[in-house]
Amino acid sequence: MTSRRNFLTSAGAITGAVAAASVSKVAMAAVPEPVIQTRPDTMAPLTPNTGRPYNPVVTLNGWTLPWRMNNGVKEFHLVAEPVVREMAPGFKAHLWGYNGQSPGPTIEVVEGDRVRIFVTNKLPEHTSIHWHGQRLPNGMDGVAGLTQPAIPSGKTFVYEFEARRPGTFMYHPHADEMVQMAMGMMGFWITHPKDRHPLIDPVDRDFVFLLNAYDIDPGAYTPKIMTMLDFNLWTFNSRIFPGIDSMNVRKDDKVRIRFGNLTMTNHPIHLHGHEFIVTGTDGGPTSKSTRWHEVTTDVAVGQMRQIEFLADEEGDWAFHCHKSHHTMNAMGHDVPTMIGVDHRGIAKQITDVVPDYMVMGERGMADMTEMEMPLPDNTIPMMAGEGPFGSVEMGGMFTVVKVRADQQPGDYGNPGWFKHPQGTVAYEFTGQLPAAARAADAGQNSMPRQAKRTQDVQVKVRKPSAGHAGH
Repeated sequence: MTSRRNFLTSAGAITGAVAAASVSKVAMAAVPEPVIQTRPDTMAPLTPNTGRPYNPVVTLNGWTLPWRMNNGVKEFHLVAEPVVREMAPGFKAHLWGYNGQSPGPTIEVVEGDRVRIFVTNKLPEHTSIHWHGQRLPNGMDGVAGLTQPAIPSGKTFVYEFEARRPGTFMYHPHADEMVQMAMGMMGFWITHPKDRHPLIDPVDRDFVFLLNAYDIDPGAYTPKIMTMLDFNLWTFNSRIFPGIDSMNVRKDDKVRIRFGNLTMTNHPIHLHGHEFIVTGTDGGPTSKSTRWHEVTTDVAVGQMRQIEFLADEEGDWAFHCHKSHHTMNAMGHDVPTMIGVDHRGIAKQITDVVPDYMVMGERGMADMTEMEMPLPDNTIPMMAGEGPFGSVEMGGMFTVVKVRADQQPGDYGNPGWFKHPQGTVAYEFTGQLPAAARAADAGQNSMPRQAKRTQDVQVKVRKPSAGHAGH
């Protein structure tokens, strides 16, 4: 992106649009130019050309915030503002975020960096930023009313501290938190080690994203901020499948994936085709004695996880939350279960009166992926996404890790669908099936009768006289 490149190479870039607040001795007459990005694509890693070098991360459907060096201090500028986020093609949400996106841009620094972040508030109410997991002076922790005054609408505050330890972190408001986080205000923070670290191995590819959730009615644009549990959109970086980009890697790459959870529930994140180890949390890198191989790791609310694996199996491998409702889009929670119910008679009577009536769910919900039923404006089907063999029947927190032998180092482009070697795809069996062996045929009972009871037991149930009050 040209503006990002110009910003990095022009250390004197300034703007007079906002004035730095006098919250620290470093308040300046000029602040760094705010860089805005509105495209929902996965941007290439931002290789540093100022400050200490490091191997940059790739933010899934996101980007890294540029900085300027000012007398040895790495300066960033975040703008808290209303944004329009495309959650999937054809579906946009009116959210709050940073620098044109929700989540905001990833911040990357190096252990030992002196960091100065200017935060301009363009929201209709006050805000603050908490630097989740960081060791820093108490007055920079970002809890409005406790460690600092809230940032009023239209004002700019300055945060300054040293990035004291390497690891995987995030940032989010600690002011009207229920509203602002429900509206999408959050972002990733990576602190790279300054030297070779005994617990942090070099990797070839390093991906990051945040787990967040929304409750947006079909046809609407703004999340319902009072929802506590019954969300209908579960997202990676405010995107839902099939709008989530794949993670494209070269065969035998060492791959690191970092994710944090700012939803209202836990998420068991599952990788197909490979085993990984958990190498870090928001508390820092894990001790090697605590690491073991697994294919699913649970990340609780407010936690970060950093997993690593060797991508040594070619293919298109699913990567998703293992809660089945979290891989669906725009769900209705009050839909009755109709599996096995014969609708044919009643459906004819209803369609005589309501021509657009459609029978749903009598054989399961997979048929929904093939029905081209009319949808409200600005929504997306519950299950969507086409694969090489038909509908993938997924949504929400789902994407694909694409491993290819011919993917070049540094190439993050989508290689297309995997070309399976001959004889390696599951196929239909057309031969004769043997008759099923049944226990009764062998003179046995599959469930032996219980011995005759010698005495019946009478149970009396007494309901509370006060009804359900006090339960």
